[in-house]
Amino acid sequence: MLEPAYQVDVVVVGAGTAGLSAAHRLTSAGISTAVLEAAPYVGGRMSTEKIDGFRLDRIGQLLSTSYPELRLTPGLDSLALRPFAPGVLLHRDGRRHRAGAPAAGGSTRGALHVVRALASAPRGAAVSPVRTGAPVGGAVDQARLGAALGRIASTPVDRILARPEMPAGQALARRGVPARTIDGFLRPLLAALLCDPELSTSSRCADLALRAFASGRLCVPEGGADMLPELLARALPPGTVHTGVRVTSVCTTSVTTAEHGVVRCRAVLLATDARAAAELLPGLRVPDFHPVTVVHHTTDDPTVAFSTGTSLLLDADRGGPVAHTAVLSNVDPSRAPAGRTLIASTVLGTPPEGVDTAVRIHLSRLYGTSTRRWETLAVHHTPEAVPAMRPPHDLRRPVRLLAGLYVCGDHRDTSTVQGALHSAHRAASAIVSDLGAAGSMHSADPAPTLPRAA
Repeated sequence: MLEPAYQVDVVVVGAGTAGLSAAHRLTSAGISTAVLEAAPYVGGRMSTEKIDGFRLDRIGQLLSTSYPELRLTPGLDSLALRPFAPGVLLHRDGRRHRAGAPAAGGSTRGALHVVRALASAPRGAAVSPVRTGAPVGGAVDQARLGAALGRIASTPVDRILARPEMPAGQALARRGVPARTIDGFLRPLLAALLCDPELSTSSRCADLALRAFASGRLCVPEGGADMLPELLARALPPGTVHTGVRVTSVCTTSVTTAEHGVVRCRAVLLATDARAAAELLPGLRVPDFHPVTVVHHTTDDPTVAFSTGTSLLLDADRGGPVAHTAVLSNVDPSRAPAGRTLIASTVLGTPPEGVDTAVRIHLSRLYGTSTRRWETLAVHHTPEAVPAMRPPHDLRRPVRLLAGLYVCGDHRDTSTVQGALHSAHRAASAIVSDLGAAGSMHSADPAPTLPRAA
């Protein structure tokens, strides 16, 4: 019996980071691929708004220089990463303390620089010992933290995944980490890394985040978050990516679109967010999500640009809505016009009413200056910004649903850019294996009329 003619080997639904990186691996294997995206642009949640020369990320998810998939993903060779200063700045009792400077290369010896950095943090002289000095406590606590970061930086991933799983906060307490170290350093740090200030995330996922932090540098893509998917899209063969194409149904041999007909294929890869994937395939798990609000300000106050340098500033006091903030134009000058300052601040969870006013009040304490004359550039609220990873969390959720139907995205792995890229790597490998492709299997059948490829 003859197989029905098809127009492309694989249809990828969704032109976010996962879908585009999977398309790269498929085309590199000689598999003809079409990427269909409902939005008028690629990138999904990794989008950047351009306003008056400013480049404003909608979610502002942090990356790490230690993410393996940033090095392994085809098409990202020219991605420029702009690192923050080593470690983070913690705001506690009106003072800032540098903490957690990561090891260069992940060595234990280098990780012990954490101890020196914490021990040299300024100490107040007139308040109680519990609330003064480095937020992680005394010298013994600092040494324990430095040793722990050194160990986790060199711990193999497989060993982390084999550990007992429980909420991160519970796991840290069971390991004997002092409460002041959890609340003064680990909670604000993990909130920035996982968008989960309550530490309800799986302890395995939290350990992976700490491992990435301890063995690399926090960073952002130069030019904005959308540079990563833009680079992937540009490097694909011409005619691969089609924007403005809404998919209404999928099966193992075809994709139906709202306005552009049916695309016949050999396999379908769903690379949308979790909710959109479940709408196309009822029964797929939809996780809870962490809401994220990013507030962007600019000011002509020259002291702000010098106050924190290129550091990420975390609020260890939890004294307002802002979880972390940075003078982003110091980290990546391309984010703002010459001579202008861009401050990006992240609010986790449901934002308060009058979020901009509440954020300004909080930022005036964090930066130690008046914010009344700061200009608000944008307030980006994303209710379903980051999939929650509460235990039990399967970090290697299956990407092959059945032969011919696959799914990838950060909801199949960890809720990070590394997780999205890794899930795409797994899905593309499964497709190549199942199709047994040594070369293109594209058959001569007229393609439907689709928008011009992006």
